Amino acid sequence: MANTLRLKRRIKTAQNVSKTTRAMQMIAASKLKRAQAAALSSRPYVEKLTLLSNNLTAKIDKDSLHPYMKPGKSDKELLIIISPDKGLCGGLVTNLIKEYLTLKTKDLILLTIGKKAQSYVLHTRQEIIASFPFGTTLPSFDVVYPIIKIINDHFLEAGVGSVKILTSHFTSIFSQKPVITTLLPITLPPETEKSSNVLLFEPNIAEILPDLLKHYLEMTLYQYLLEGYLSEQAARMFAMQNATDNAKDMIEELTLEYNKARQEKITSEILDISSVSFFAYAQE
Repeated sequence: MANTLRLKRRIKTAQNVSKTTRAMQMIAASKLKRAQAAALSSRPYVEKLTLLSNNLTAKIDKDSLHPYMKPGKSDKELLIIISPDKGLCGGLVTNLIKEYLTLKTKDLILLTIGKKAQSYVLHTRQEIIASFPFGTTLPSFDVVYPIIKIINDHFLEAGVGSVKILTSHFTSIFSQKPVITTLLPITLPPETEKSSNVLLFEPNIAEILPDLLKHYLEMTLYQYLLEGYLSEQAARMFAMQNATDNAKDMIEELTLEYNKARQEKITSEILDISSVSFFAYAQE
């Protein structure tokens, strides 16, 4: 009796877990659809903006490079880590931390976006200059501005050597890889012969360059935020799907075990009744 009651409780618990993970899977799937539309639709724009910046900077004299294109004087690096605020997204956070640990030996100052990164870094006693919540909804472009201000303060004024960003790159629903890329100084590939022949700049390159590179930096950072959010929702949906499937498998196994236990109990009771009946008949 005790065994069947224990099995019933475990089945009920597994059913509740299955309902919860299924609901979380559906929420993540809904957010994923919107995030995928935003991140993938902005990729071509950022790519074209990169090509335009490439074409423009290729025409600039090396002696008059924009400050964004010059490495800072310090050996320190500013690392921006983009992570989720919440867990239950598979190995996404763990993989980000592993990637961060490959840089830990360097002279770093950190800016964290997301509570998971902040929580881990605080335990390492690494210097954090600022922390921002990542949120649970699609990032707004407005969140870029305070981050850019901090970047400018440390790269242009304090003179950190470089600004790098660590985030998850969305490859597919089943694959999100942590990547570290250099945000500043901006290093763009050489212009192509085709682009140099078809683009004209008005009024002149010197006037266009500062605003263009500023917008390039803002859009690149925002794209990384979108990629991070998209990766989080994809990882969470996949993790919750696996959790739901595992809960269903457990329910089936426990139900089978419960039915066997009940069958054994009923069989035992029948045998007891039969034995008593046989004994009573023998006494007559």
